[in-house]
Amino acid sequence: MATLEIRDLHVSVGDGSDGAKEILRGVDLTVKAGETHAIMGPNGSGKSTLAYAVAGHPKYRVTSGTVTLDGEDVLAMSVDERARAGLFLAMQYPVEVPGVSVSNFLRSAVTAVRGEAPKLREFSKEMKQAMDALSIDPAFAQRSLNEGFSGGEKKRHEILQLEMLKPKVAVLDETDSGLDVDALKVVAEGVNRFASGDTGVLLITHYTRVLRYLKPDFVHVFSAGRVVAAGGPELADELEEEGYEKYAEPVRGAGASL
Repeated sequence: MATLEIRDLHVSVGDGSDGAKEILRGVDLTVKAGETHAIMGPNGSGKSTLAYAVAGHPKYRVTSGTVTLDGEDVLAMSVDERARAGLFLAMQYPVEVPGVSVSNFLRSAVTAVRGEAPKLREFSKEMKQAMDALSIDPAFAQRSLNEGFSGGEKKRHEILQLEMLKPKVAVLDETDSGLDVDALKVVAEGVNRFASGDTGVLLITHYTRVLRYLKPDFVHVFSAGRVVAAGGPELADELEEEGYEKYAEPVRGAGASL
């Protein structure tokens, strides 16, 4: 049973003339298989920093704390090792890669994660089924990765990766950003299919609208680099009505883990 554990995580960003700036100030969080956790909070609260630090982005330096996946030290792993161990990050702003088709990218990624290349016929069948579930045109597979993609196409492709790679824990950073209602429903359905299995989801979002279609088990409020409140889906309803103002200042001793 997959378990991602984050304990007292402190993360700094940047190393320029002004020195590194501490963004995360002691985050505690546990995501288990079968659970969907929503991370919510205002801009600059540290939500995306958490995602990139867990994924291993070199810009984000862990100064103290631990991150483990099924007891294994994630922070000691390279980025590709984290992916093979079962971590997945859906980025807020996916990079364009001209000349590399979606199909070739996905087959290379699947090969790297599974440790062997899938048979072409089996891979094509698997990819087609996943694309059909996400209402993606078959011609999409031959397009260059993210080049000229609309916001909705980029997010659907991220969920397509999720369905093909089948990680243990998925960290989704602003997956709902820039989506119209129809695309939002399709993406949420894809995440729900993934979350219904023996997997965990950590969803980062500003807005509650995605939670109308994707029901979290737990909601955590970020402010000033730490978790200042945690609860069930009802907490998202409270945020919809009242906003983040009451959480604008960090609450001493309010870090939470579930």
